[in-house]
Amino acid sequence: MEILAFGVQSDEKPLIEKAFEGHHDIRCLDVFLNEDTAPIATGYEIISSSVNATLDNHVLQTLAAGGTQMIAQRSTGFNNIDLQVAERLGLTVARVSSYSPYSVAEFAWTLAMAVNRRIVRASNRTRDFDFRLDGLMGRDLRGRTVGVLGTGKIGEAFTRIAHGFGMKLLGWDAVRNPACVELGMTYVEKEQLFAEADLISLHVPLLPSTQHLIGAAALRTMKDDAILVNSSRGGLIDTDVLVAELRAGRFTGVGLDVYEAEAGLFFLDKSLEVVEDDTLARLVTFPNVVVTSHQAYYTADAVGQIIDTTLRNVLDYTAGRRSENFLVPASART
Repeated sequence: MEILAFGVQSDEKPLIEKAFEGHHDIRCLDVFLNEDTAPIATGYEIISSSVNATLDNHVLQTLAAGGTQMIAQRSTGFNNIDLQVAERLGLTVARVSSYSPYSVAEFAWTLAMAVNRRIVRASNRTRDFDFRLDGLMGRDLRGRTVGVLGTGKIGEAFTRIAHGFGMKLLGWDAVRNPACVELGMTYVEKEQLFAEADLISLHVPLLPSTQHLIGAAALRTMKDDAILVNSSRGGLIDTDVLVAELRAGRFTGVGLDVYEAEAGLFFLDKSLEVVEDDTLARLVTFPNVVVTSHQAYYTADAVGQIIDTTLRNVLDYTAGRRSENFLVPASART
């Protein structure tokens, strides 16, 4: 059987082809799955999608009409998939329920340190042989307070690094992580976390209940010199409100690896085009903001695990098995 994979990065392609060798043929496309590209999948029983795919009602209808029966998403998040429509159409949907938490946790800390120590500004200056220190002053993190929203596997990994820095640990989650408690974390209400934390990092999934978790009230509760990092999902932050707060001169730094309107922008070269997203255009102009293109997961270790799990999901589907990775269970195959 030949499988069609959408949104495959150039670094990712040889890893996918090697993993699937001896199991199934796989055709890799660099285009993302959306309304315009969905017809390409006609005739493919199994397709694989990336995190920035659009799997709404229209796309799922097109896939089902073209003969697709199984969608293997190469990510943990699945907020881009209308699962109710997929189930109604009889489509099987699987995801990668977990991969290296260290890839994202370490990158979140990379963003935090980059904005704290003005690394991007310093690097740009030295390229022009400007070696002044004006405007580059950061601050020690030891002894300061970190607030971790979401203390699952990634949040725990982030917390362990914070513990190594010697920071006071505050956490917020529906379920307390015993490993984080053992490290000295105190679980508090999110409002207290916002008010007391010098550094806030987001590690929760995007759900209806967490949409714009960081909105006007949360942002205005935070310290004026706080650092905010989001390496989870862009929709957790109300970006328009964030821009307004940044314009008011607030926050030591903001590090964003995700953006709520990133679909159609991230993973693509838009350098020769006029970007019509005024919010993003304004966001990247702030000297205390670093925006990266959803790359926190992008290590050889994590990508390898994502591909291996995707292959396992495909093999489970073809063998009629189910696992915890299946969001919409496999229908009886004929």
